[in-house]
Parts: sequence; C-alpha cells; structure tokens
Amino acid sequence: MTATVMTADDIRRAVTRIAHEILERDKGAADVVLVGIADRGDDLARRLAAEVSRIERAEVPVGVLDITFYRDDIGLRAEAPEVHETRIAFDVSGKVVVLVDDVLYTGRTIRSAMDALMDLGRPRKIQLAVLVDRGHRELPIRADFVGKNVPTSRDDNVRVQVQEVDGSDAVTVRRVGDGEEGA
Repeated sequence: MTATVMTADDIRRAVTRIAHEILERDKGAADVVLVGIADRGDDLARRLAAEVSRIERAEVPVGVLDITFYRDDIGLRAEAPEVHETRIAFDVSGKVVVLVDDVLYTGRTIRSAMDALMDLGRPRKIQLAVLVDRGHRELPIRADFVGKNVPTSRDDNVRVQVQEVDGSDAVTVRRVGDGEEGA
C-alpha cells in the first residue's frame, strides 16, 4: 500500500517555512550557503535559495555535493553507485553551510556529506535541512530544519519526487512486502 504524506502544496509550504527558520536562526543570509546532496537535495537547495532570495532580497550561493565515494557502504552493494558531480563554486571556509537532503534516515548519508564537505574547507558551522525525517538513526545526527517528521518502519520505502527530476512533487510511503528492502 502506498500513501501520499506530502503533496506539492505541502512541499512548497515546508520549503517556505524552512527558509524562514534558516533566516531566523542565522540572523539573515549574510554568511549562509546552501549545499544540496545529489540528487534531489540539490533541487531542494535551489528552491530554498529562491525562497530566501524572495524573503530577504539576498542571493544565497548554492552548491551540489556528490558523496558517492565517501559512503561507508561502497563496495558492499551489488549495484554500481550512481556518480554525480560536485559543483561548489564558492569557498565554504568560515561560512554557515546548510546541508540539504530529501530524506534523513540512518544518518550515514549526512556523515558522508560532512566528510566530503570538510575536504573542501572549514565551515564555521554546518546545519542540516531535510524535507522528511523518517527516524531510525544509526548515528548521532539530527536535522536542524525539518519539513515533516514521518514515522516509518524500517521496511517502509519513502520516496521523494521533485518536479525537476520526476515531473511532479510528492512524498509517498510504501509498505514493503516480505523479501523486499526499504529505502
């Protein structure tokens, strides 16, 4: 069974709220940069930057971070990893870097992203913004900004669709049957 837990309007409202929360917590956009984790986190980061620009009348740099070779499960999976390109055209040193991802699950992706980010410089602070926090952490990582907390079982499959990649915006949760893996 598949249930829609966020519609396009819900996602739009969550992005707007997260943009306001970032500006409130960081007292404006002066030293803030957004780094989206490929893929889908980068699309959400661009949306957040557009919303910050609309609210604050300030441009916020946006970068894309590929964490493929920082993952702790590389070589453990049967399928070959999908490699993306890291595109960060600004110095992260001394900045407030807001990492942006679609789903926070075990925390391992975020740990990998922090490792990759630290290879690029020394941020003053790293914050985390996610569209969905589904629980089940394996590492002591929590998001600073969350679009929606979605309680799930480990067997559930959470899928974020974004217009830029999938042609529509939605978040769905599908109960996975016996013998299948969740994501």
